[in-house]
Amino acid sequence: MPEYLTPGVYIEEIAIGPTPIEGVSTSTAAFLGKTERGPIDPRLVTSVTQFQNLYGGYLSDSYLANAVDGFFANGGTRCYIARITRVDGTAKTSSYTINDASAKAVMKVSAIGPGVWGNSIKVQITDASLESFDATLFKLIVTYTSSVTGTTVTETYDNLSPSATSADYFESRINGISYLITVLHQTSTNTPANVTTAVSLTGGVDGTADTSGNVYLSTADYTGKLMDATTGLRVGLDALSRISDISIVCIPDENDTTHLSGITAVLISHCETARDRFAILQSPSTTSDVSALYPPQDSQYAAFYHPWVQIIDPSTDLPKYVPPGGHMAGIYARSDVNRGVWKAPANETVSGVVALKFDIQKGEQDILNPRGVNCIRSFQGQGIKVWGARTISRNALWKYVNVRRLFIFLEKSIYQGTQWVVFEPNNEALWARVKQSISQFLTEQWRAGALMGSTPEEAFFVTCDRTTMTQSDIDNGRLIVMIGVAPVKPAEFVIFRIAQATNMSSS
Repeated sequence: MPEYLTPGVYIEEIAIGPTPIEGVSTSTAAFLGKTERGPIDPRLVTSVTQFQNLYGGYLSDSYLANAVDGFFANGGTRCYIARITRVDGTAKTSSYTINDASAKAVMKVSAIGPGVWGNSIKVQITDASLESFDATLFKLIVTYTSSVTGTTVTETYDNLSPSATSADYFESRINGISYLITVLHQTSTNTPANVTTAVSLTGGVDGTADTSGNVYLSTADYTGKLMDATTGLRVGLDALSRISDISIVCIPDENDTTHLSGITAVLISHCETARDRFAILQSPSTTSDVSALYPPQDSQYAAFYHPWVQIIDPSTDLPKYVPPGGHMAGIYARSDVNRGVWKAPANETVSGVVALKFDIQKGEQDILNPRGVNCIRSFQGQGIKVWGARTISRNALWKYVNVRRLFIFLEKSIYQGTQWVVFEPNNEALWARVKQSISQFLTEQWRAGALMGSTPEEAFFVTCDRTTMTQSDIDNGRLIVMIGVAPVKPAEFVIFRIAQATNMSSS
């Protein structure tokens, strides 16, 4: 309670009425896979250009870059990239320590992520543009020549200071900004001097190779783990599980069954455990026999798409078949923004696709659709469209993608929007405020078209009183709210019954 010790006028702010609940984002995706280069902790990218600046070009043995292309081409705006490397300690990061008398600054320069790619980074220190005003300043030039594209990337950092108290301190100016390197101050008593010749980083290793010299990723690498207890660096799905704003997850290379056995089950388990995201799965590229095509398992947190799609590969300008997961993630995001998460992401045009691996006909989809296989089909005069909106669950309550994702949206929004309730006095006044907050939020969703019913009372109910809690619950600090909603479901089968009527009118 406020204290009133001196005579006067006091103004107090008090909270009355419901606390608004804000809907969470549903369109942020996450992609896991192999890249040319880049960091191994997940990073958010918002364009294809940003992805290429950080992770490099298109690889012949990974579909990740193509999936990112498809995501942004179909309306996606935000996605996390989890670059996968060996987590067994055999992948090493390139570095070079400038700590001798020939150095202008004393620092350890490291590639931003592990792998042999970092050995192609060169660094050079020269005079700063403002050296005549401050002799301690220097310029760092970083170059990287891609073994994939043959292009050279150059980063120049001018007027850097070796002083940690300066606004131009080299660690502050480079770390978190460079697409190629990180730097770390090193202690040395040597006198600074110019490094006029570029030097290469060394020591980068992709991992232990097989007898043919190939380094393959495994399911364990995608699962990820804590890599550095000191910095808290986590990788793979383990790292993504700690990013709360991810709603869609896809592994473009999941059908590499030779090296990634069981990866689909791991991805589904990740989404089922988190309960706030949805997995996009892809059929094998060679499956043409629809009688043998089934979803991999039962789950209400995943959808399965067939067939692969043909694109024009930006790296070769030639046709290439790729899995449809990236394109589908973009369509999810586009549909969410344009209509809402309650709209089934189907009957949507797939952009950036020129053909399909297999031309699915109605008779074939008659077999696949009840199994939970969502088809991508080509329609004359309409283009290529997604023609299915089912999860891979056998539970009729969770048959549709939009219903499962709507509940994820509602649950996560209510969870985040009611954190203020914790440790409040558990009494009738609190119960009323909680009920008002949730009811207000669900009313907004009903008005937007997410829920069935001609009135809010038909669309949902919220109960928070002594019918939902016993005295024991209250004594033990439990506040229990019962919520019921009636989600809209897609008009999957549109049926017109037409009969011929005889004209019975008489003149």
